[in-house]
Amino acid sequence: MLEEFPQELIKKIRQENPHFDKIIEKHDELKKIVHDVEEGREYMEDLELEKLKLEKLRLKDEAYAIVMKYKKEHGL
Repeated sequence: MLEEFPQELIKKIRQENPHFDKIIEKHDELKKIVHDVEEGREYMEDLELEKLKLEKLRLKDEAYAIVMKYKKEHGL
């Protein structure tokens, strides 16, 4: 997630911001679940899968906003 940013920056923000770290962890967890369902390793109703995808996207948007705010505040 957030591949457009240097991983060193993401790691630094994760260390400094516990909320950001939890967002990344939850996103990664949802990403694995969605992938497993799409690959047929797990089963889930379509509506539930769509809800997970929307939550994953919401988390990514929130994480992106935190990174942009961090960059602005630190002149990056």
